[in-house]
Amino acid sequence: MRLKTTLDQWLTLFEIDKAGSIQAAAIALNKSHTTLIYAVKKLENQLGVSLLKVEGRRAILTDDGKSLLRRAQSMLEQAKALEEISTQLSQGIEAEVTVAIDHLCDRSWLYSAMSEFLKDNSTTSVQIIETSLSKTTNTVTSENADISIITLPITNHPCEAFGMVEMFPVVAKHHPLASFPAPCLADLTTSSQIVIRDLGLENKQNVGWLKSNQRITVDNFDHAWQATKQGLGYCRLPLHIIDNHNDKNMVILDIEGASSYQVPLHLTLPKGAKTGPAAKHLYQLLINSIATRKTQ
Repeated sequence: MRLKTTLDQWLTLFEIDKAGSIQAAAIALNKSHTTLIYAVKKLENQLGVSLLKVEGRRAILTDDGKSLLRRAQSMLEQAKALEEISTQLSQGIEAEVTVAIDHLCDRSWLYSAMSEFLKDNSTTSVQIIETSLSKTTNTVTSENADISIITLPITNHPCEAFGMVEMFPVVAKHHPLASFPAPCLADLTTSSQIVIRDLGLENKQNVGWLKSNQRITVDNFDHAWQATKQGLGYCRLPLHIIDNHNDKNMVILDIEGASSYQVPLHLTLPKGAKTGPAAKHLYQLLINSIATRKTQ
């Protein structure tokens, strides 16, 4: 299909409308006044409608001109985006960055840095993958992510400390364990335990105390919170999830000899020297965010 009009013609009309006069638009486009008049007249002839009228020193779009330009603006924006993407690709900037985040991590730690990243990288998409246990390790060793937020350091993959997550055992207020002033591990054995599934496909791992006679296994902490809130059992949950919900109907258990533990989180670049500039930029923003969190 052959088009009657060109992007340059619509851009000319857009600049005239934006500037309010043909002379001002000519200066903005670095073209002559006569060239712009000719471009508009040609566009009008091609379309068979009047697009512009002059009132005093101002150039004003007709109703038809406003209607057509409103639809043309999205086309101009897409053309601009295509050129920006092409420029970034020619400079080696990735069209997409993949971030793997271990399920223990507070998601706000990632999203606060991402908000800064997106301001400067309007054409780079970000894919976020949630991992746990063996999948966290496999995502790094298989280089399936550009940036990974992991727990323990992984062999031959340098990393930086990112934060610490505290884990606490939680039950619903109406659960029998909530009435125990200081339950022991033997008390937990006879109660259902809610645990998070290893999201990896091979060499699945188990972590922590898992001696309850009955287990309920879920995919993530969102499911675990809901199951715990329903009174299905007890579960060890990150403190940031407990604090975010701030639910008075949930109780943190003071278990004898096992009331809490901490899990360190780290940042790593799975692809090492092959990491692209956009991923490196986001990685640095994540590093910078550590100091900000410490002062809050």
